[in-house]
Amino acid sequence: MAAWIGSALEYYDFFIYGSAAALIFPAVFFDESDPATATLLSLATFGVAYAARPVGALFLGHFGDRLGRKKIMVFTLILMGVSTFLIGCLPTRDQVGTLAPVLLVLCRVLQGISAAGEQASANSMTLEHAPPHRRGFFTSFTLSGTQGGQLLATLVFIPVAALPEEQLMSWGWRVPFWLSVAVAVAGWVIRRKLDETPAFEQQAAGEGVAKLPLVVLMREHWADVLRVIGGALVASVSTIFTVWALSYATSDAVGMSRSSMLWVGALANLVALGAIPLWATLSDRIGRRPVYLIGAAGSAVMMFLYLWSISTGSYPLTLLLGIVTFGVVYSAANGVWPSLYGEMFSTRVRLSGMAIGTQIGFAVAGFAVTFAAQIAGPDGDNWFAVALFTAALCVPPVVAALSARETAKVPTERLGERVAGQAPQPAKVTA
Repeated sequence: MAAWIGSALEYYDFFIYGSAAALIFPAVFFDESDPATATLLSLATFGVAYAARPVGALFLGHFGDRLGRKKIMVFTLILMGVSTFLIGCLPTRDQVGTLAPVLLVLCRVLQGISAAGEQASANSMTLEHAPPHRRGFFTSFTLSGTQGGQLLATLVFIPVAALPEEQLMSWGWRVPFWLSVAVAVAGWVIRRKLDETPAFEQQAAGEGVAKLPLVVLMREHWADVLRVIGGALVASVSTIFTVWALSYATSDAVGMSRSSMLWVGALANLVALGAIPLWATLSDRIGRRPVYLIGAAGSAVMMFLYLWSISTGSYPLTLLLGIVTFGVVYSAANGVWPSLYGEMFSTRVRLSGMAIGTQIGFAVAGFAVTFAAQIAGPDGDNWFAVALFTAALCVPPVVAALSARETAKVPTERLGERVAGQAPQPAKVTA
């Protein structure tokens, strides 16, 4: 529950920025540019946090494997809450000129550093506390929390987006960011009493923690780090769905309303809340790889159908395919990657391996929105090129899963041993 609630609160903050970048910030922070350039610049600031995440992963991964999972989980929530609240307080370009987008980017960088350690620490915490035969199910709560945060962010923005234009652009957009002050308080209350994981305590008391986890990681797990980087590119489906498709659907080329498209995201995330633990439970039975492959390969196909449905201007079709694409199919990969990636590493370097591998891949996924805006052409309506681009980014995750070891039945204490030359034995699963 600490992983779920913490991730939901943290990613509420992270994703309200995506909605604002698509709908608000082009006019508020980049209003001196022409509309197409303003949108491109705004979407680029969305990607800035993803560029900061690999840097944050290096530091937070190091300290997470040195000091424990709990300290990082508390720190990341407080940092995210503070930086997001500050975004709601920023002056506009009309008020302070070019200083406004500079301050916006700085706050977004702090958001990225926070996000770099959140999922890796929460995933490590739940994986190392989970029963060996249910690690997929337990670790999926971090990602269902992420989807819960995205759902909450969308629901908050629906009434805000319905405000009259003058009120929306003056003060209305700030309200969702101001609400994030609760994150700092909730982060301290929820996570300060967590117990450190048995696996980490056993490692610290026995062999001891690694003085330089990054060195151990690169020496013993470099191939798995590459797999995680490739696998993390599947997050491009999320960023394209959440940001670029929203911008495209509400543009003059299609003309759907902001509120109606925000409901597509809200309902898709609601379905994902149920689908993620179900897919994860299936992975505990049949293995991580087949479920993950369904999500990665299926998302590549479904993005063509979803973006096509937007181009038709049919809202019922867009709603249906949006729910199937993001709520059902993408959830297969989204619900399984915490266990698939985490089980590649030993306890000594698990947080570092997950943080560094995922955040490098997520950095590419974050800027996928910016590339999509360029690929879509001057009118921003070349949806097929964007779908093809998204499908191409799903190829490395498929390759990563096919080349990975199946670890669903490996005992927790023996995860990562094969890299060091020891063949893992199957886990004994009791009824």
